[in-house]
Parts: sequence; C-alpha cells; structure tokens
Amino acid sequence: ELVNGKCVRICGTFQDIDTQKRVTQEHAIISERLEIATQAAQVGIWDYDIVNNKLVWDDNMYRLYGIKKEDFTGVYEAWQAGVHPEDKERGGQEIEMAISGEKPFDTEFRVVWPNGEIRYIRALAETQRDKHGNAIKMVGTNWDITELKNAQLELARSEESFTGTFDQSAVGMALVGLNGRWKKVNDSLCKSIGYTRTELMKLTFQDITHPDDLNKDLDLLHEVIEDKRDSYQIEKRYYHKEGHLVHVILTVTAVKDIHGKLTHFISQIMDISSRIAAEKRLKTLVNVTKDQNDSLLNFAHIVSHNLRSHATNMSMLTTFLDGETDPSEQKNIIQMMKNASESLNETVQHLNEVVQVKTGALEKMTSVSLLSAVLAVEKNVNALLKANNTSCHIKIARSHFVNVVPAYLDSIILNLFTNAIKYRSPDRTPMITITSAKRNGRIIIRFGDNGQGIDLDRHRNKIFGMYKTFHSHKDSKGIGLFITKNQIEAMSGTISVESKVDVGTTFIITLNEGY
Repeated sequence: ELVNGKCVRICGTFQDIDTQKRVTQEHAIISERLEIATQAAQVGIWDYDIVNNKLVWDDNMYRLYGIKKEDFTGVYEAWQAGVHPEDKERGGQEIEMAISGEKPFDTEFRVVWPNGEIRYIRALAETQRDKHGNAIKMVGTNWDITELKNAQLELARSEESFTGTFDQSAVGMALVGLNGRWKKVNDSLCKSIGYTRTELMKLTFQDITHPDDLNKDLDLLHEVIEDKRDSYQIEKRYYHKEGHLVHVILTVTAVKDIHGKLTHFISQIMDISSRIAAEKRLKTLVNVTKDQNDSLLNFAHIVSHNLRSHATNMSMLTTFLDGETDPSEQKNIIQMMKNASESLNETVQHLNEVVQVKTGALEKMTSVSLLSAVLAVEKNVNALLKANNTSCHIKIARSHFVNVVPAYLDSIILNLFTNAIKYRSPDRTPMITITSAKRNGRIIIRFGDNGQGIDLDRHRNKIFGMYKTFHSHKDSKGIGLFITKNQIEAMSGTISVESKVDVGTTFIITLNEGY
C-alpha cells in the first residue's frame, strides 16, 4: 500500500507448493530416466495428434529412420514417406484398425533410409480417445529389429535348405528323439527299410536294429548324451519290414538348443547292402576261383597220371603180346588189353563230363522251382527208396526258385539221393531230410541223411576230389561228388559238408535265387 508515494504496507499470500514441486521434480527425474532408458535401448518415442495431423518424434526416431530432424515435416505423410513401398499399404491399414478400435497397434515393417539401406522396425502404440470414444491421439514406440529379423530370415533359409536337403537326399535321413523314437524321416530311409513314415513313427530305432549291433550303437549314443563326443559313425544292420537285413553306415550327430541342452539327434543312414552283397559275391568268386584253380590242377594231374598209366599199361601189354607165342597166354593178354581199353574209355568219359561241366553252364541257366526239381528226382528213385526202406522228409518252400542249369540240378540231387542210399547205416532205418532257406538273394539247401557218416578229420580235403573214396562200397568210384562240386561251382554256387561217423552226413548247397 502506498501513502504519499511511499510504501507503507505490503500485502501478500502464501501457498504451499511443496507437493507440486515434488511432482515436478519426480516427473523430471522419470523423464530423464525414460530418456536414458530409451537412449540405451535405442527405442524411439512418437506422439501422433490424429485430429490435427501432427506427429512428434524424439531424437531416437530420427536415428531409426536415418533422417535429420530438419528434414522431418512432422505430419503423418512424413512417416509414410520413409516406409518401404511394399509395407506402406499394410502399415496404413494397421493405423486405421488401431484408430477404429479393431485391434491394437502392434506391427513390424521396413523403412528405407535415404542412402537406400533397409531396416526392420517393430512398432507398438496406445490409442487415446475423448469422452465420446473418438480417437484423438496415438503414443507409441519404435525400435530396430534388423539384426533379429536377419537372423530369423537366415534361420528360415537354413531350415528351408535343410528341409530340402533332408527330403530330397538320396541318403536316408532322420531326426531321432532322445528316447530313440523317430521324429522325422525322409523317403530314402523309408525306401531302404520298407516302412512308411506312419509305421516308423510308432517304432524306435532299437526295434529294427539287429541285436548283435544294438549295444555298440547304444554305447556310442550314451557317450554323445554324456557330452563325451558330438557325433559317431558305425556300420550296422537294420531289419527290413520284410525281414531281411539292410546293411548301413550310420552317422549320428547331436543337436543342442541355444542353452547347450541336447534336444535330439540327426541320423544319416547310407544303405550299403549292395556293396556288402558285391563284396560277398566277390569273396565267393575268389573262393570259387581258388577252388576251380585247385580243381584244374587236380584235373591236370589226373589227366597226366591216369592217361599215362593207361598208356604205359597198354604199351607193356603190347610188348608182352609181341613176345608171347603161347595161344592161351596171348588170349589172356588180349583180354587184359580189352579191360585196359574199357578202363581208358571210362576215364576219358569221366574227364569229358568234367570238361562239359566247366564249359557249358552259363549258356543254359534258367529259373527252376527247387521243390519241383527235388520231387521229380524223388519220384525217379522211388523204387530204390522203397527197396531200401528209406523215408524222405522234404521241407522246401514253394516260393524258392534257383537260377541253374536244370540238367545239373537234377544230376546233383540224384547223386545225393543215391549216395544217401548207397552209404546208409545197417543199424537203423535210412532217412533223408531236405530243407531250404533264403538269405540275401541266395537259396541254401541242406540235404541230410542218417547214414554211415564221413570221418572229416581224415577225409575233409579229399571229399570232392576226383577218384577219392572213403567207403568200401563196391560201387564207389570217387567221381560223383567231384562232378557234383564242379556242376555247382559252374552255376556260381558252393557246396560244403557236415558229417559225423555213424551219425550221418549233411551237404549244404548254396545257389543263386531265381525269379
């Protein structure tokens, strides 16, 4: 108050603004913290006035869009200008749906920087409304997800590439769970082991693994589980759905998540059955070749020895005849020469049979029913079987066919029948048992009897030799089994023998399967 121009009294009011001051200070602190947090997280904040089309960005937003503050006009269209052309329409639709209340604004889109670089942005926003429910403002955030998106795209490409490789691989591939169950398999694996995907999903790898190979596989698998190794490779056998064995090379690799925890295994399964079969055929061929070489040497020795013996005998008899004047002795010598001639003719005939076997097999090979062939020979020797009270037990599958020279097969079966009867035991009723089995494309025939048996310790190496005998039977000439072996080998087969004296003998013949 002024009196005569002088202040004589001052009037005023006091107002407590402590709370307001604290709120202002706290707001400043929160704002500072928010700015620090958004700066650290590289999160941009934006405020869009829908009614007046005004768009306010913080500094981070300019960095996210690669533009300068002075180049931004602060309107909705300025934001749209930075969005990738392919994402503009969808981005606009997302804004419209948020404004209309159809869905919250939560999206991803690409922006194109002035230098042409493309970045991926994640955007979230809240829509504010007036009392009538009309949208008046959107406040939201943007942050750069380019690295994450690129990693996701790379992962997707990698998964797509893996899926393509997995599905189209000529090698069997599978994803196997920690419990051994198949999680995913490709066509090559299904083809190799004969199961459909649905059938395999109900099995574990243990279910179809050969028992002799399972422990080795499981031991290595446990080493992977215990983190002692990342992978392993073994050769093993699976059972095909039809029952036969499939030889494979199995490579197992561990798959872990980002935390290093084992999740499953990738198995690569290469079918090597053809290679194994080829190796077996090669081994058989080598063995057959060795046997044939031995047979050839034996044959050459027989030809040289026998023909020379006959020639020497005939020469000596001729000399005796020239010097003999007694008609009676001359007659005896002539008879001896006749016998020698017949013996020579028989030897030549035997040698000729061997030559025919060695040279004529491959041209006449055909598929023959094994059961029909055995029954036909049994019928032919039926009188001989009855005369010697011999019983036959034939257990041959009708589906078993062999690729043979029919005449050779008949000769082989006939020789084994007659040998079983010829060398029967006088102490028991003769019995012949014939069975067959199929294994890896080969038919295995077992022809057994309960006869006298053979002492293999003494005679094993000469059983199939020419003119080799090991029984005192008057009809034993040592040519039958020699011819039989040559016939079998000429058809790419094998023959072996199991025998025990006074128990019986079993011949095991392996021939190629027919079709």
